[in-house]
Amino acid sequence: MYEYDVFISYQRNGTTVPAWVRTHFYPRLSELLDDQLDHQAKIFFDENVPTGANWPLELRNALQRTRILVPVCSPKYFLNEWCLAEWHSMVRREEIAAMATPGRPQGLIYPVIFCDSENFPSYAHERRMQDLKTWNLPYPQFQDTIEYLGFHREVERIAVELKDLIDQAPEWRPDWPVHEPPPDPPRTPRLPRF
Repeated sequence: MYEYDVFISYQRNGTTVPAWVRTHFYPRLSELLDDQLDHQAKIFFDENVPTGANWPLELRNALQRTRILVPVCSPKYFLNEWCLAEWHSMVRREEIAAMATPGRPQGLIYPVIFCDSENFPSYAHERRMQDLKTWNLPYPQFQDTIEYLGFHREVERIAVELKDLIDQAPEWRPDWPVHEPPPDPPRTPRLPRF
């Protein structure tokens, strides 16, 4: 069964993107999507994973039990192995469910642009994306500006579109594929000094 309506996928290294997702995007999307649904909105956001949990297993389970992927796109997103695994897992699910095709153009990936979309790979440019570059300020003080009202309205519009995608998501299957990046190679042991 599905557990999550949305999985927020973003580059976790660096400071700007994670701070923006944590401070602005995740909280607004949570409350505004909840207003649109007839059930409590459930969004997977990795910072809610309990300390000590098996990270790859938590991500795998959450992704397999999520209806829609919302990648927060930046050039480094498409260089991150975990982000690419999340994206390509949903692409594979679209292929299995015959979605994102000419006859059924709605897909399961709803990308938002955080910054610099010119350097995205060609397969990303094939998707219609929501441009949030105007509101990509990670600072908490951004909430106290007049521009934040525009951000709120834009996320509200995104929530309405996500509601339609959630409603059209295919029936859950226990064999939805989930790609994972290859494990890190083992460390070479350090030789003792004599």
